Amino acid sequence: MNIWRSIFLGVLLPIPALAQVPVDRLDFTPDLQVGVEVEGESLTLSWPMGDGNLGQMLLNLKPGQPLIQRLAVVEEGTTKVLLKEVDPAFLVTTGIRQSPPDRPESMSVFNVFFDSPADRPHKTDRAKLDLKKVRVTGKGGRASIKLSTISAGSFSGDLVLSVYSGSRLVQVEAQMATNVDNVAYFYDAGLISEKPTWTKVAWYDTEGQLQRSAAIDAPAEPEAVRYRTIVAESNSGSVALFPPPHRFFSPRDSTDNLKTTWHGRDYDLLKGFVGLGIRQAKTGGGRFSPWYNARNGLRQPMTLFLLLTTQNAAQAVAESQRYTHGDRFPNLPGHITFTSHWHMAIADAAMKELAKGGPRSTPDFVKMFKDMNAQSVHLAEFHGDGHPQDPGPLRLPELEAMHDECKRLSDNNLLFMPGEEANVYLQNDHRQKNEPAGHWLYFFPKPVYWIMKRTSDEPFVEAHPKYGKVYRVGSKADMINLLIAEGGLAWTAHARIKSSNWTPDAYKSEDFFKASFWLGAAWKAMPADPGYDKLGDRVLGLFDDMNNWGAHKQVLGEVDVFKLDHTHELYGHMNVNYLRLSSVPKFEDGWKPILDALRGGEFFVTTGEVLIRDFTVDGNQSGATIKRGKRPENQIHISLDWTFPMNYVEVISGDGQAVYRDRIKLLKTGAFVQESKTISLNLAGRTWVRVEAWDIAGNGAFSQPVWIEP
Repeated sequence: MNIWRSIFLGVLLPIPALAQVPVDRLDFTPDLQVGVEVEGESLTLSWPMGDGNLGQMLLNLKPGQPLIQRLAVVEEGTTKVLLKEVDPAFLVTTGIRQSPPDRPESMSVFNVFFDSPADRPHKTDRAKLDLKKVRVTGKGGRASIKLSTISAGSFSGDLVLSVYSGSRLVQVEAQMATNVDNVAYFYDAGLISEKPTWTKVAWYDTEGQLQRSAAIDAPAEPEAVRYRTIVAESNSGSVALFPPPHRFFSPRDSTDNLKTTWHGRDYDLLKGFVGLGIRQAKTGGGRFSPWYNARNGLRQPMTLFLLLTTQNAAQAVAESQRYTHGDRFPNLPGHITFTSHWHMAIADAAMKELAKGGPRSTPDFVKMFKDMNAQSVHLAEFHGDGHPQDPGPLRLPELEAMHDECKRLSDNNLLFMPGEEANVYLQNDHRQKNEPAGHWLYFFPKPVYWIMKRTSDEPFVEAHPKYGKVYRVGSKADMINLLIAEGGLAWTAHARIKSSNWTPDAYKSEDFFKASFWLGAAWKAMPADPGYDKLGDRVLGLFDDMNNWGAHKQVLGEVDVFKLDHTHELYGHMNVNYLRLSSVPKFEDGWKPILDALRGGEFFVTTGEVLIRDFTVDGNQSGATIKRGKRPENQIHISLDWTFPMNYVEVISGDGQAVYRDRIKLLKTGAFVQESKTISLNLAGRTWVRVEAWDIAGNGAFSQPVWIEP
């Protein structure tokens, strides 16, 4: 008999209904690896943590008592209690989403970025659990306890506690929906107790130093931390608290650290309690603080992760960091990492330093990129800095400074490549009133000198005594000719949001959009919408639309932030592209192989926790075009690596009109797994197919399409 089945044999027995709180029937598959026991008014979950030990969570179902009676680890037969008598706590701040006055009414209010709900009336409510019913479910290596009902202001739903075989995690979620239209919100979460049993609170500060405080009863305060994690340390071990690494963060133009953890007594509305947890900054750290979207009736998973260990706080954080590879994009054989859309203003900084004389400095972001294993970086300069519209005297030296600085900062392990968010000429000539022109980026395979102005008596290209070949661009035709002449690429930045609200839709019929130099669009987890079980649905929907428009287009990941320093919470805002290349090009050789990989669809996009090692359709990788033939079914092969337990893989295809989704749930999967699947799927009539893969924390990856022709 399997060891876990022998330990958890009682899982197949019916759970008796309690007089105070009824417990719904069991809904388990026979291979469940999580134990569930009910005794009196207590419910216990026990699960294998993957290291020979058991995690244990004992719930007190008696109303009015702390819900979590005990969090423990059973180690070599000995139960080590980490925390006792704690309650999950959620604070939900709710406001109203509004569109700017000049935005067309036809555009969804939920695709607004330039908004600040904090500037309008808003309210914070503490979530309250009115325990009337408990439902226990389990499949494969996971089980959940759903406690009903929890509510906060206009939100209501269930408190759900989930555990996963092979993982130290407890996933705590207030799954609530609002019945109000146009809601924007954010949440704080944590564990609270009237009589705390932890002895210290610990965290890594923004300099990377471990801090411990025994003043757990001191007045509550927010804490700026590295790794998004705060730890309750007791005599028996530690419980690390952290959010979903990417879904928790509203996308902004900056990644500065907004003190996203808290600890102490009387935090906000949690008067009379000591606690610790995760938090959001109401103002978002700047002029625009988008918060999250909450569509009427769509459940919002307000998530907090707990990690249980008998080790100290440093080891607890190290264990939690396994789920993000240490906030680093891991090496993948046959691939390099590529990241785009960085407003670092390096030319401006370089010219100021050179004017002062003396030794040159190395910006913080160089080490930050290396620490994250971002191996090639495409910049988007002169966006608020420099003089991009200057006719030459200022523009050309600034381009020279950008090129020289990219070369200076590049080495064998990190390549900086010049680029701009140009936003000129390649736009629809027939825009509706108030329709934004749309932003776009260019990417050349080597340094190129060009000026965004050209008079009728000036040549398109000329030989400059210092800079060599210099282009002057004064029209759409000039811009197209430049991209063709220098083998460049261009694509829509932040499509369907920000200043690209109407694009690329507004110019999908334009020749430049259909051309091979127009890559497609860029993806970022924006806007923040936890109600969807994936990130960045805005551009994923556009991806499917572009595929059905017929032109072979790609979607790459972008970050789109301004300046960096080492105290920032950068990883939470990151995504990266894995290109199928064997090595990083050297600056002096140019970087045409990177553009070729992008143009050819030879890459996938990921938040870092899910890797697509391989994706083929009948043996053909992404970017390929295959013949439909007479086969009744196509063989789709996908090989994945993941850290958090998986949620699902989705095969997405289209026929030029409709979009088809075939979702494969991965409920039997644990943490830290590499797995391959081959799926037989009838793609008759389809013209393209791609895949996505998403985990329980909303992290994920998506491929580029394989194209199908008759």
